[in-house]
Amino acid sequence: MISFENSDLIKEQQRYAESIALERIRPLARYYDAYEHEHEIPWDFVRFIWDTGRKGLDALMPGAEVPDEPFMLQIHTSEMISWGDVGFFMCLPWPALGGNAIQNTGTEEQKNRLTERFRGERPTWTCMALTESHCGSDSSAIRTRAVRDGDGWVLNGEKLFVTSARKALEESEGFMVVWATTDPGAGRSAIRPFLVEAGNPGVRIMKLENKLGLRASDTAVVILEDCRIPLENLLGGGEKGFKGAMATFDSARPAAASSGLGIARATIDFVKEELGRQGVTIRYALPRRLLTAIERDVIDMETEWRAAWLLTVRAAWMVDRGIPSTVESSMSKVKAGEAVTRITQKGIELMGPLGYSERMMLEKWMRDGKIIDLFEGTGQINRLVIARRILGYSGRDLK
Repeated sequence: MISFENSDLIKEQQRYAESIALERIRPLARYYDAYEHEHEIPWDFVRFIWDTGRKGLDALMPGAEVPDEPFMLQIHTSEMISWGDVGFFMCLPWPALGGNAIQNTGTEEQKNRLTERFRGERPTWTCMALTESHCGSDSSAIRTRAVRDGDGWVLNGEKLFVTSARKALEESEGFMVVWATTDPGAGRSAIRPFLVEAGNPGVRIMKLENKLGLRASDTAVVILEDCRIPLENLLGGGEKGFKGAMATFDSARPAAASSGLGIARATIDFVKEELGRQGVTIRYALPRRLLTAIERDVIDMETEWRAAWLLTVRAAWMVDRGIPSTVESSMSKVKAGEAVTRITQKGIELMGPLGYSERMMLEKWMRDGKIIDLFEGTGQINRLVIARRILGYSGRDLK
């Protein structure tokens, strides 16, 4: 059975992450939101994490001694850091989605390369390039081409919405995992993951996206033009194809959900604090019919947050035990995306015109929170995933 009592390691990690969120992130969150792309990466924060604070995040790094519940540890950490600012969470120098793909699909040698890079002196990032302009969420229809050429592969194509591409490819000696097809006529069966290292002359960032939220983090369009990589950079030796990408999302989606719920909790905490200043106390012991409209709204916000968090914990528990969790992971993502959207909107509503202004962080949290419903598979796509698995339909049968 799932235990809702956190281990001592998770409790210690939460305290560490909370101190980082309060002291290192919140004071800078508004500035980095206001000046997207006009600033450098928050290097003071990054170097602090890498040089002195990484001990608190060490269990999440490649090659670390694996705790009993590594993914449960991760979601509690991401929820707390995102409570500080989700854009800063995206700036953390740790393996992230690209690292997940390497761990899920790579050979032991490739995993060791990742570990060595993250044990180096410089902060390092990875990123994953999957989405393309013509196919959107239909990842099986990607056109980026990988052609065998002598002792290597040559990649050509364009990838959109590559999170942390600038950090991985220009600001560190990182990696990009590129999903490409070896045979355009073969559909998803020909899709393979390839490892592209920073400094490769065949890779360039064409532009950085200007975004509604998540502005401390970079999201880029990446061009691959005659990008040559060695044969050994085919992840997993070619044994894991499109299913490897989907397996990556089984863990990525609860992680994204936990980030959104950090934003939602920040909103609830702020609203309750502001109401308290006005002498409004939430009377939890009273029947709902005796509560004020404001009290009912706040309780509904908290209820929605707790329901989404329980789904996320359930998915994390399954991931840690190697239990297939595609449905549960998608459920957690769908619920968290809905919850953070509604909670942040309600927070602004309760604070009135001030909530809509930049004098409070609520409008920022509403902008940041919406991405949870969009990346790592939109809410609509995840509903299709859930329906197909529950009803036993294929992607061809249920679109």
